[in-house]
Amino acid sequence: MGKQLHEMTLSELWELFPVILTPHNPLWNDWAKEEMQLLYSLLTEYCPIINHIGSTAIPDIQAKSIIDILVEVSSGAEWLQIKNIMRANGYICMSETDKRISFNKGYTPAGYADKVFHIHFHRIGDNDEIRFRDYLIAHPDVAKEYERLKISLLPKYRNDRDGYTEAKTGFVNGIVKLYKTGK
Repeated sequence: MGKQLHEMTLSELWELFPVILTPHNPLWNDWAKEEMQLLYSLLTEYCPIINHIGSTAIPDIQAKSIIDILVEVSSGAEWLQIKNIMRANGYICMSETDKRISFNKGYTPAGYADKVFHIHFHRIGDNDEIRFRDYLIAHPDVAKEYERLKISLLPKYRNDRDGYTEAKTGFVNGIVKLYKTGK
């Protein structure tokens, strides 16, 4: 029997879960809706604001086949209670700060499951990811530019997800700034 995920080094995890881009899959929206309904049912007491974000929410561009979902909760919501609910329902806590917490679902010791989710909890109003998504949907030419950037990063970052994400940060921040200025 192989190692469990929590026993693997970061380099072993990157090897098992490389960055792979695939053409847009219309099922991603359906999967996101199903997962969002589940999250609403689990988190009803928090009155969450839940959105499908990330590249899988943008039509006609390649993306990692990982559904990103943003869950906004009030500043009074306790992360410990949310962690307990999420863990009890099969999610793995991946990172936590005072302002944000994230969970994954769909990672197995054999690789990706058929459906993979990253659930990002933020405080209400901390939602630049929605602005980024909306800008790219409204500007397909910019979405294609983002796609070209992602494809260009693959050779260097296929097995370094953190590096891949960091290499896209300047582009993402520039788009959020454009959105906020109304351009």
